Amino acid sequence: MPLSEHEQRLLEQMERALHAEDPRLASTLRNGSGRSIDGRRVFLGCLGSVVGLTGLIGGVATSIVVLGVVGFLIMLGGVLLIGSAVRSPKVSEIGSDGGDRGDAGNGPNQSSRVRTPKRTSGGSFMEKIEGRWRRRREG
Repeated sequence: MPLSEHEQRLLEQMERALHAEDPRLASTLRNGSGRSIDGRRVFLGCLGSVVGLTGLIGGVATSIVVLGVVGFLIMLGGVLLIGSAVRSPKVSEIGSDGGDRGDAGNGPNQSSRVRTPKRTSGGSFMEKIEGRWRRRREG
């Protein structure tokens, strides 16, 4: 059902107001999130889950432990395959700033906001926890 002229004008005004208020959100809504779903992986994951569930039930019904364990592993693999079917946007689609600016540059609190450099790798689990604790105590 098409919109009336009055509704179309209201919608256009709302879109202009949104774009003026938050252009980044407006462009994200216009272009989509950039994520897509791989239908082939979802199908194969569902198929694997059903086959694995059948093997698990068959193993329980016949008291064959190996069949149940193999069925469970196949089912787990299928679920993980479904979970990996969501593709992230490409780096070129995100932009040069990484796409995550937060509220930097907006508001009077910008100078009081403490920024810590992100570490991409290195250190054990305990070193990371100690570093977080140290930053929390300092800041």
